[in-house]
Amino acid sequence: MAGAEGRQMRFTTRPEIAGTFGVATSTHWIASAVGMRILEAGGNAFDAAVAMGFTLNVVEPHLNGPLGEVPILACAAHQDNPVVICGQGVAPAAATIAHYRAEGLSEVPGSGLLAAVVPGAFDAWMILLRDFGTLPLRDVMEPAIGYAADGHPLLASAAGVIAGMAGFFAEEWPSSAAVWLPGGQAPQPGARFRNPDLAAFWTRLLAEAEAAHGREAQIEAARAAFYRGFVAETIGDFAQNTALRDATGRRRRGVLSAEDMARWQAGIEAPLSVAYRGWRVFKTGFWGQGPMLLQALRILEGFDVAALDPQGADFVHLVTETLKLVMADREAHYGDPDCADIPAGTLLSRAYAESRRALISDRASMEQRPGRLPGREALADRAVARASASSAPGDAAGTGEPTMAHLAERRGDTVHLDVIDRWGNIVSATPSGGWLQSSPVVPGLGVPLNTRAQMFWLDETSPSALAPGKRPRTTLTPSLAGPDGARPSLAFGTPGGDQQDQWQLILFLRIVDHGQNLQEAIDAPLFHTAHAQGSFWPRRARPGHLMAESRFGEAVLEELRGRGHRLEVAEPWSVGRLTAARREADGILKAAATPRLMQAYAVGR
Repeated sequence: MAGAEGRQMRFTTRPEIAGTFGVATSTHWIASAVGMRILEAGGNAFDAAVAMGFTLNVVEPHLNGPLGEVPILACAAHQDNPVVICGQGVAPAAATIAHYRAEGLSEVPGSGLLAAVVPGAFDAWMILLRDFGTLPLRDVMEPAIGYAADGHPLLASAAGVIAGMAGFFAEEWPSSAAVWLPGGQAPQPGARFRNPDLAAFWTRLLAEAEAAHGREAQIEAARAAFYRGFVAETIGDFAQNTALRDATGRRRRGVLSAEDMARWQAGIEAPLSVAYRGWRVFKTGFWGQGPMLLQALRILEGFDVAALDPQGADFVHLVTETLKLVMADREAHYGDPDCADIPAGTLLSRAYAESRRALISDRASMEQRPGRLPGREALADRAVARASASSAPGDAAGTGEPTMAHLAERRGDTVHLDVIDRWGNIVSATPSGGWLQSSPVVPGLGVPLNTRAQMFWLDETSPSALAPGKRPRTTLTPSLAGPDGARPSLAFGTPGGDQQDQWQLILFLRIVDHGQNLQEAIDAPLFHTAHAQGSFWPRRARPGHLMAESRFGEAVLEELRGRGHRLEVAEPWSVGRLTAARREADGILKAAATPRLMQAYAVGR
């Protein structure tokens, strides 16, 4: 039976969803259903994305929360080019390297109050709703408030995290115990779980917003309540006046203040992009890791990727060696371009890619090889030295955002959503932070702070050095793409920390170079490397590491071992949480979601 593209249709775990009215896909079926409800009620893709973002805060509380962060890529149907809404908050005014060193720290802790930056997600959602949406605030918040107040079936993974932290909550973080251990007991998987404190927090915020008249005025009032009103005051008082145990085992106060929150707001900026085989791919700036996917495409355009079996050893080896190079550049040269000199033009140039391409051989590299750019050689040397000092070939990947179920469930992760509506509006967003296992609940709000400051270095010379008012170099990295010279028509992304752009690169290559549909590309076995230094505490590097799902088959895995890769074989269906949505030239809308973990879902009609 021939497919629409004139080739044999292959079995997929789910159909590639297709329709003309709208598609919504995310890492949780409830959020995807909420997004479709908003589209059915007359909202556009941006309204749906905001409602989905709030819902994900409730149903995946171990993976994201209202006091976390989100980068958003959005393109309205009437616009030629997408924009980035940066929901990544900055370091507090008192977050100096001197202060952290005085606390006896050589790295920012991976948990606790000292790891918090300004919560950025809420303002980013409000800007998306204000500037691109059409519905009033109540319409996009009510579904999430309902699930917080009335309950939702608790994911087994969330229940596992809570059970693993129960003793610690009871002994060290009593405000967390009050929320996550109702009746003093860890909730069971699938049990109806409520967060009445979060519902009350959002209900109060909505009431204050609706005291203003008019849609935009209400959104502005909500922003004021959050960043200059009761939310900021509650957060600042708790962070600065409460000493609680963090990842180092010591009790410390935070440095985030209400004044820090009042000084910050989410920004809108142009994305970075490169062309690849008739496509153009859009990512965030160098304050995220997204440009490494663009660098990888620059390198790979010099190879005949289409000639490689997308499930073969040659493909896995080439992509892995490319990723090692671009991730080394990430560690040496990326950072907030508002606060550091980033050689963006050089890093994304074809000339630089050609020099990097020449480093790839048929053997797995064990070295950290950031580009020694003129005048920046010392940055490359220091990045290599840091990675060497943290190398642990036999160690598991570090804490922070995990790769998937094969890592300890006590590590935080991320969520993702993609939406396209019938008018052609398109959005991709990757919310994260505010993990229930990483920071204590703020009393009265029902949710914890983020811990994104752990991505800073306490090294003044690094582009990612901690400094007041600076964005941490985040791992969060949604994607948009489309035919070069046309509007974006493909939205995709995934949770997974350092693995996000690795899995997204594989997905994109399988779509563009191998002609796979969205669900085929997602279902196919995945791989990634932890060769580079991790972005999360304790910042481990694993030289030569390669994790691949066993579904690649023993012949492929053995060939990879023979090329020198330090192979870690993952269980089948255990790597990656990709979702994607696409609008074809004839207006047909498509969407897909990973079957892994059995919770992501795509819907549409």
